[in-house]
Amino acid sequence: MHTLKYLAHYSQEIRTQVRHLIDAGSLGERLLLKYPDTHPYATDKSLYDYVVEIKNAHLRNSSPISKVLYDTKIRDLSSALGTHTFVSRVQGGKLKAKNEIRISHLFKKVPEPFLRMIVTHELAHLKEKEHNKAFYKLCTHIEPQYHQLEFEVRLYLTYLDHFGKLY
Repeated sequence: MHTLKYLAHYSQEIRTQVRHLIDAGSLGERLLLKYPDTHPYATDKSLYDYVVEIKNAHLRNSSPISKVLYDTKIRDLSSALGTHTFVSRVQGGKLKAKNEIRISHLFKKVPEPFLRMIVTHELAHLKEKEHNKAFYKLCTHIEPQYHQLEFEVRLYLTYLDHFGKLY
């Protein structure tokens, strides 16, 4: 029997409801009903443009992003759906910073709101390094439905864990 590892910190009531959807074979149907289509950002270039567009709309004054890409090395989805790295180095007499965002390749074919939630999370790390109250406030500033989308991404990951690809 599969565990609900992506929903472990949710209430027993919610986990029971999800277990019933899984047992009835209707979790995928529910997700497809709400999110029938996948996003068009299949290349690293289009993903970069998408991320920069969201960043420019909400975090104009934050550091620029030097690279955004889908990463095939992100496999442990229980610990990371995406990563952000911040590298500082001396170049000439100045300190240069590079911000990179990497998103698991499993999110190449998912609904756009799922991708937006992950991007929002990684962009929020440009200003807030820790997962604290300020971090989640920034996430909801960028994406007002952040917490609902995070839950639905967790449902999708649970579906993947139990049944395989949905999209």
